[in-house]
Amino acid sequence: MRSSNPVFSRRGFSRDNGYAGFNAQPQAGGPAVGTQGNPYAGNNPYAQNPYAQQDLQYGAPPQAPATTGRMTMDDVVMRTATTLGVLVLTAALAWALLPVDTANINKSYGIAIGAGLIAMVLGFVQAFKRKASPPLILAYAALEGVFLGVLSSIVDNYIASGAAMQAVLGTMAVFVAVLVAYKAGWIRVNRRFYGFVMAAAMGFILLMAVNLLFAVFGGGDGLGLRSGGLGIVFGIIGVLLGACFLALDFKQVEDGIAYGAPREEAWLAAFGLTMTLVWIYLEFLRLIAILQGND
Repeated sequence: MRSSNPVFSRRGFSRDNGYAGFNAQPQAGGPAVGTQGNPYAGNNPYAQNPYAQQDLQYGAPPQAPATTGRMTMDDVVMRTATTLGVLVLTAALAWALLPVDTANINKSYGIAIGAGLIAMVLGFVQAFKRKASPPLILAYAALEGVFLGVLSSIVDNYIASGAAMQAVLGTMAVFVAVLVAYKAGWIRVNRRFYGFVMAAAMGFILLMAVNLLFAVFGGGDGLGLRSGGLGIVFGIIGVLLGACFLALDFKQVEDGIAYGAPREEAWLAAFGLTMTLVWIYLEFLRLIAILQGND
C-alpha cells in the first residue's frame, strides 16, 4: 500500500529491489510469495512481495522480520524517536537563542525561513535518493526544528499565548488516536481509502498554492483560505488529512516489516512519519492562531 507521504509514495522502501509502494511485480524468475493471508491477494498487484527474491537469498520466509538485517518495529520506533528528538531539541534551542522581540524579530524570522527552505531542499534530496541517509535525515530534522522553534515562538508571543503547547498536545492526540484506531481495525487502509486521501490531498495543496500566489501578488491573505472562518475550515481539513497520512504511513511500515524490508529502511519510515507529524503540528498551530488571535 502506497502512502500519501511524499517519501513513501515516491518509491516505497527499497528501489534496489524494484519496489515502489508494494505494487511492484516480482523479479524475473521469482515466485509471487507473500499473498496468503493478504487481503489484497488475487489479481491485485499490491499483494506481491517486493522482497521475494531477497527472501530466497536469505533462505527465510517473507514473514520473518526478526531475521538478521531485517527491519523491526523496534528499529522504526528508535529511528523515529531519534529524528523527532533532534527536531525537538533544535526547536527548543531556536526558541531560546533566537529572540523574537521587536529589535530581533526580523533577523530571527529570516533565519527561520532560511532553515525551513534548506530543510525542504534536503527533504526532496532524500526523497529521491536510492537509499536512506541518516545524516541527511537528521540534518533535515535539525533545520526543520529551527524553523518550527522560531515560528512557534512568534505565534506564542504575538498571536496566541500557549499556542505551541496546545499544538503539540493536539498533534500527540491525533497520533495516538489514529494509532489506536488503526490497530483496532476501525480504519481500513485499502485502495479506495488511498485514492480518496490522495485526491483530497492534491485538491488541498492546489488550493493552498493558488491562495499563496494571490497573497504574493495581490497582498493580504490571498483568497482568505487561511484566515477567518475559511481558515478554520481548511485548518480542520488539514488536520484530518494529516491523520489520514498517518494511517497510510502505519500501513506502509507494517507491510514493510511483514515483507522483511532491510533494517536501514527504518530511517525512511522515521523520515516519513516526522514529515507527517510536522504537517499536523503546523495545521494545529495555524488553527489555534486563528481561533485565539487576530490572524
